[in-house]
Amino acid sequence: MKCVIIDDEPLAIDVIESYLEQIGGVQIVAKCTNPLEAITILNKQQVDLVFLDIEMPNLTGIDLVKTIENIPAFIFTTAYPQYALDGFNLNAVDYLVKPIPFQRFLKAISRAKEKYELHQKAISDTTIVQSVQAEEGYTNFIFVKSEYENIKINVDDIQYMQGLKDYIKIYIKGTDKPILTLLSFKEILHKLPDHKFIRIHRSYIVNIDKIKALQKTKVLVDTIRIPIGETYKNNVLKQLGIE
Repeated sequence: MKCVIIDDEPLAIDVIESYLEQIGGVQIVAKCTNPLEAITILNKQQVDLVFLDIEMPNLTGIDLVKTIENIPAFIFTTAYPQYALDGFNLNAVDYLVKPIPFQRFLKAISRAKEKYELHQKAISDTTIVQSVQAEEGYTNFIFVKSEYENIKINVDDIQYMQGLKDYIKIYIKGTDKPILTLLSFKEILHKLPDHKFIRIHRSYIVNIDKIKALQKTKVLVDTIRIPIGETYKNNVLKQLGIE
């Protein structure tokens, strides 16, 4: 598991580093005292876990989480307990208050490793199913891991997908309850045909065939209005043939 430590206090970074050395199994790929520098690293490198201070110059840890589109799993490390609710609302793995006791740190790492292993298993299961599909020539459906089983989904029945922090909700025609899967947008798009699906927002992918109307800032899928992100707008218009 690869991690980045972000804290404007070098001493706080040293404490986390010393704890990780005792535990093992976690590789530190970067240590940053400047949150703006950290954004560049997180956008370029494959990172599985971030230790993140909250009160920092230029950019708070909370704002950094909101800035990174595909933020890795993260643990807040801060001297300010009043931010705990904000941290968990952002789906932090854990929230550690300085000075951090080693036993409390160990518990947070255990949570992070469990989450990492579940994610790796989901990817592995998906890869195996994809290999079987390729060998047998299937092209009109996919399998996704949901809880403890691989669910077969007819590609044509997918209306749209909504991304959460750790899961994707897949909305299927004719069903009220979406399928939850522990995959990222990048992974789910790799499984789907490019000509049928388009990402229109940082949190939404839609089936082009299911779009009933295009409005100024939204698309209509069935009776659901889904927002178009400003950064995706030009690509959406191009892929839909609207210039």
